[in-house]
Amino acid sequence: MITRDAATPASGQLSVGEMLLAHGIGRRGFIKFCTAAASAMALPPWMGAAMAEQLRNAARPSVVYLSFQECTGCFESFTRSFAPTIENLIFNVISLDYDDTLMAAAGDAAEAALASAMRDHFGNYVVVVDGSIPTGAGGAYCTAGGRSAVDTLREAAKGASAIICVGTCSSFGGIPFADPNPTGAWPVTAIVGGVPIINVSGCPPIPEVITGTLLQLVSTGQIPDLDEHRRPKAFFGNTIHDRCYRRPFFDAGKFAKTFDDEGARNGWCLYELGCKGPTTFNACATLKWNGGTSFPIESGHGCLGCSEPGFWDKGSFYSAESTPQWGKAGEATPKQVVELAGITAGVGAVLGTASAGVSRLRQASRQKAAEHEHQGDE
Repeated sequence: MITRDAATPASGQLSVGEMLLAHGIGRRGFIKFCTAAASAMALPPWMGAAMAEQLRNAARPSVVYLSFQECTGCFESFTRSFAPTIENLIFNVISLDYDDTLMAAAGDAAEAALASAMRDHFGNYVVVVDGSIPTGAGGAYCTAGGRSAVDTLREAAKGASAIICVGTCSSFGGIPFADPNPTGAWPVTAIVGGVPIINVSGCPPIPEVITGTLLQLVSTGQIPDLDEHRRPKAFFGNTIHDRCYRRPFFDAGKFAKTFDDEGARNGWCLYELGCKGPTTFNACATLKWNGGTSFPIESGHGCLGCSEPGFWDKGSFYSAESTPQWGKAGEATPKQVVELAGITAGVGAVLGTASAGVSRLRQASRQKAAEHEHQGDE
């Protein structure tokens, strides 16, 4: 939980609401912003108003973004969020006090900014970690400011109210953790403990999942409901298969055999081409990417299962025979899995209807927010 002190602006510090007013964003625009964010988190529309009320009087929490053994792809995804946008988030809702990719400072000045943020907000700041933590060669594979990633993470964790692991590398080790793991890479949970850790996995994660998780933590002061892998259930509560628009073809036993056959051209299920949708928990089929434009399966490529632990070592990206099977199907063939799917077809239909409603709410909220973007207070 975020402490009570963190939710109350210090003397002379602007609250989130005051900061928004200073940027010309009125009450109506703020509520629309929160409604769009609530929709992105699969929350009911009325939560937008409740979130706005909570945030209006709250202090902008200090956030430090630590980049370790990563490719910057997760941060690139973070900057492409549409609900909320990255600029709205970092200028109006949080105080991004350290990020070596965005900040103008470098060298000693950058390290001083990190030390200052951890000292001034001890016990109340949120740490965002991008990348796995290499432990080989005494930590020499990833160092900054003369310190290893291991030492930097442990120091930052001491005063953190929560840690958000962005991407599969920090959540589960990712590609650096894959066999033979020459750098001795490990996920955050293997290095630190005693502080709430939220895993936002994906290679990279969906932008709105990153910002939505951070916004939910900030607006409620509570750790969201998590699954067995510490991922927010709001985004990782269902498999991609559950909400995939190709699901009816799966249930009907219609599978593409190659990427350019008649089945592929007609949008049939990609399971036999290695799609990992049945065993991958993520919101790709509902939130999608690039502002809700598309997602890999819609673009004609099967899911790689990148939000799951050990996805790289599991491989079989284009082989159904080696695909980790759905549920308790064991070594079931595609035909047997189709038969098993019939048992839960009714549940899948309900989930599909619900997800479609969330998607429509999200699109409507974004459109309304855009219409009001340049209007003043009413």
